Amino acid sequence: MIRKAVVEGQFYPDDRDELQIMIRRSYEHKFGPGIQPPSNSDEKIFGVICPHAGYMYSGPTACHSYYAISSLTPELVIIIGPNHFGIGSNVATMTNAVWQTPLGTIKVDSNAALEAEKKSNIIEIDYYSHSKDHSLEVQIPMLQYTLTNEFQILPIIMMAQNLKTANDVGMVVADIAKSRNAIIIGSSDFTHYEKNSFAHIQDEALIQPILEMNVNEFYQVLEEKNVSACGFGAIASTIIACKKLGATKGELLSYATSGDIIGDKDSVVGYGSIKFV
Repeated sequence: MIRKAVVEGQFYPDDRDELQIMIRRSYEHKFGPGIQPPSNSDEKIFGVICPHAGYMYSGPTACHSYYAISSLTPELVIIIGPNHFGIGSNVATMTNAVWQTPLGTIKVDSNAALEAEKKSNIIEIDYYSHSKDHSLEVQIPMLQYTLTNEFQILPIIMMAQNLKTANDVGMVVADIAKSRNAIIIGSSDFTHYEKNSFAHIQDEALIQPILEMNVNEFYQVLEEKNVSACGFGAIASTIIACKKLGATKGELLSYATSGDIIGDKDSVVGYGSIKFV
């Protein structure tokens, strides 16, 4: 089964050459890392948090996380993101599929997906859940551009994002990653459609417990400040998994809003890149 790109031509170019140029420019952007991958780092990174908006808005920020993992050669990339459309299962993966982008196809690791379904109380095999959403899709061309080796993916999309669900997903992901050469990507944007200055304040408060890998405090801040981060469950699952695998802290690589990047600061979306080491 081919999972065709649904946001090519919208969130990123549908032409191979134009897409590669756009990603290259995102790396070189003043809000990007300012350098092309791969890095020469040998740091042990367990996972990263990445935004998932259109590349013109969030690409430069996302490239900080991708540059951080660009020297790695993972066989499996586990991508966890929110289900924006509210369709399908509470949490879903898929089997017997390839994801197609203008840069080619990437195979789903069906064995890992079946293992996730078996070990989890909530993850189901459900192609339909993945059929419309962009939160996982926009990560794929970045991975194809950045990683030098062949890899497979385990896509996990979350409609339910409460703490109980995040615990289940995080523990299962850690179990799967433990037996493989794997990297985990949690896909989320931060504050949505607020003034730029307010978004910075809200997101700074929410990022602090992420860096401390304190999931309970993360949910507390999320609720008390009513932060409109769309993939909070994906962030929490990634923290839980990375912590179980041995990560001790998060490091903020970059934070910017759409307003910082394109200049319209009246109604912005916040983007953060974070690595867990």
